[in-house]
Amino acid sequence: MKVTEHLKRANGKTLFSVEILPPLKGKSIQSIYDILDPMMEFKPAFIDVTYHREEYVYKKRENGLLEKFSMRKRPGTVGICAAIINHYKVDTVPHIICGGFAKEETENALIDLNFLGIDNVLLIRGDAIKSEAVFVPHPKGHNFAIDLVKQVVNMNQGMYLDEELNDVVPSKFCIGVAGYPEKHFEAPNMRSDMKHLKAKIDAGADYVVTQMFFDNKKYFDFVEKCREAGINVPIIPGLKPLTSIKQCTVLPKIFHVDIPEDLDDAIAQCKSDKDARKIGIDWCIQQSKELMKAGVPCLHYYTMGNADNTVSIAKELF
Repeated sequence: MKVTEHLKRANGKTLFSVEILPPLKGKSIQSIYDILDPMMEFKPAFIDVTYHREEYVYKKRENGLLEKFSMRKRPGTVGICAAIINHYKVDTVPHIICGGFAKEETENALIDLNFLGIDNVLLIRGDAIKSEAVFVPHPKGHNFAIDLVKQVVNMNQGMYLDEELNDVVPSKFCIGVAGYPEKHFEAPNMRSDMKHLKAKIDAGADYVVTQMFFDNKKYFDFVEKCREAGINVPIIPGLKPLTSIKQCTVLPKIFHVDIPEDLDDAIAQCKSDKDARKIGIDWCIQQSKELMKAGVPCLHYYTMGNADNTVSIAKELF
């Protein structure tokens, strides 16, 4: 079932959903089940599975020179989505990214997803790899998320890269895209960022999932700006609790988000990560309650490979 159908059928009730990471190469699907099993009692409407691009490593050859190798540390998004549907009968939302993929590779992945009966995709550009200062697209790939949106919309209309195909059956993907309540870090200002989001919606995206935030006012202001800009699709808030003292400085650096002063002050007084985790979870619970009271369509939690934190929150809400 499509994400938008889940939201319509909820009749105003706030749904629960999560995002998980594929396991590191060499791990089994059981590692995914270990994360998801404790969450099933809260009946997630859908489960997002992230996609990870290649990374480069250098290995020394016999002659002493270094050779560059491409590798993917977390492969398996398509297979994991299929396994989750088969194991739990829960809809999945695989992420599709620009980085590291040619257009034909993207099309082939979408064909596989379509064959598997997966109805949803979340389309994002993806980040630059660690060895590059800025994002560099695949030579035969897409530069921006909007290009992915257009490719999927074309497939939904029966238009593939090979224009000579006959008797083509259109796909039926529900398209999600990312939104940034505190703006994308590469955007010069919020107005510019909003313009790019509006373009993705106009191109055919069906809903928005936000980057994590720790101040609900940022989300409410973002939704208001979206509505003023003519963006009328569902906007799902993405949440993650702080779970260690270090995250107060690490998360703003990685995800370009602000930590509210009250939360920062409370974490600063913690003597251990255990204390910080309790404060972070309590803060996220209060965020979630306020968002539910405001009637958000769904609460989407970034698990970062840890079930315990999300379960602790869900027990208080669902």
